[in-house]
Amino acid sequence: MTQIAIVLYPRFTALDLIGPYEVLRMLPDAEVRFVTHEAGPVVADSGVLLIGATHSFDETPSPDLILVPGGPGCFGAAKDEKLLDWLRAVSPGAQWTTSVCTGSVVLAAAGLLDGLRATTHWSSLAALSLYGVTAVPDERIVRAGPDERIVTAAGVSAGIDLALWLADEIAGTKKAEAIQLAIEYDPQPHLDSGHRSKASAGTITASTLLLSRDVHKPEVLKLSTQLLWDRTLAKVRSRR
Repeated sequence: MTQIAIVLYPRFTALDLIGPYEVLRMLPDAEVRFVTHEAGPVVADSGVLLIGATHSFDETPSPDLILVPGGPGCFGAAKDEKLLDWLRAVSPGAQWTTSVCTGSVVLAAAGLLDGLRATTHWSSLAALSLYGVTAVPDERIVRAGPDERIVTAAGVSAGIDLALWLADEIAGTKKAEAIQLAIEYDPQPHLDSGHRSKASAGTITASTLLLSRDVHKPEVLKLSTQLLWDRTLAKVRSRR
């Protein structure tokens, strides 16, 4: 049995966890848990979609695979000591500790990426650097840590790539390929601006404005500013 713990917190980005969930739930003998403080609904960044947490952190002391999604709520999650303590406690015994998008900021806040390479959404690479993490802007999946068992994925859709890579590692290539075909994952977009290196300046500006709709909500802005201040102070004090 492979117990998979997918972390929930308010204002997560839905595809960050739903994409990997659709892949990982097809693994042989997989038990998927959506975990947070207590079982019940958690609201995504849209304010409309709800995902039900099935288990609490306390009920999930030894998962085999941990996945932390991103989203504008990551700044609040990065200050959630209950969540951070749980990650610190369960990660050493897990086979894989993973993140999608800005979920890596939460891993960094828990101290799990200290001195390591990691990736995240292109708009939050600087946030990783505040934690002393070597931010990697041009790799879709980054493996690091002891035995490379800490794995971070870039923004949103990279979570599906991460999950298929994990399926390959856990169940073998044939099973992973079967899962890939089952979800018909064969990306062929008619557009080609999915990475900053391919996007025009105007597209980057427009994309940044789209993202700011969530990030600039008062409660999110307050948390992100506070987190930035805390990390800046910590870096200054460490130099003394």
